[in-house]
Amino acid sequence: MIKKLSLDHKGGFYLYRAHQPKVDRLCVNGFDKLKKYIEEMFWSCPNEHFQGEHRSSKLKFSLGNFQLKQLNGHEMSMLASLGLQNNKDVFKTNHSKVQVFMLEHDDNTVAIEVPVWLHKNEFNFNKFIENEKPLTGHIDVLRVEGNYIWIWDYKPRAIEEKFASTQIYFYCLMLSNRTGIPLEKFRCGYFDDRTAFVFDPNFVNLDVRKLDEF
Repeated sequence: MIKKLSLDHKGGFYLYRAHQPKVDRLCVNGFDKLKKYIEEMFWSCPNEHFQGEHRSSKLKFSLGNFQLKQLNGHEMSMLASLGLQNNKDVFKTNHSKVQVFMLEHDDNTVAIEVPVWLHKNEFNFNKFIENEKPLTGHIDVLRVEGNYIWIWDYKPRAIEEKFASTQIYFYCLMLSNRTGIPLEKFRCGYFDDRTAFVFDPNFVNLDVRKLDEF
């Protein structure tokens, strides 16, 4: 039911998991390319792309003006709380406690720790970072809700995050490029067991005024 693959990537081992019955049920009606991508990553993930330092989680600049909504008591926060409680003696890290609980019990979570990457010729990195190698990342929680693909990242202290939206936005660009699914079909968010923050990537302004060190 749940497929697993350990990925030896820079920064540690990432246990990529996908819930096959939910993938089959939810990745339809235009999301067949997402299903194909999820399945292909179990046998054709380009691990050589993930051996460098250029990871989306290291992007330290803001996205500019865009609408970031803070939602207390969101479904994702409730699931995070349940995961932390139910898996407290099962996994060492809070990420695993939350992610695996969602994959096993949430109707909309199809995969966790999903590997994604973006080549320089697919996006103009030069205005943000000097990088010849692909930008990479691992999506914490991938959900399909109705007509949208949601990119979620678990942040234990979400309200204190400064650049989480940047990290997740680039995850979204990566998966859109990898699957060929238009950005219009994506939504983004990050969360902890109390608060969730959501935004529409289509309204992000990448005309960044201030860049911090990458």
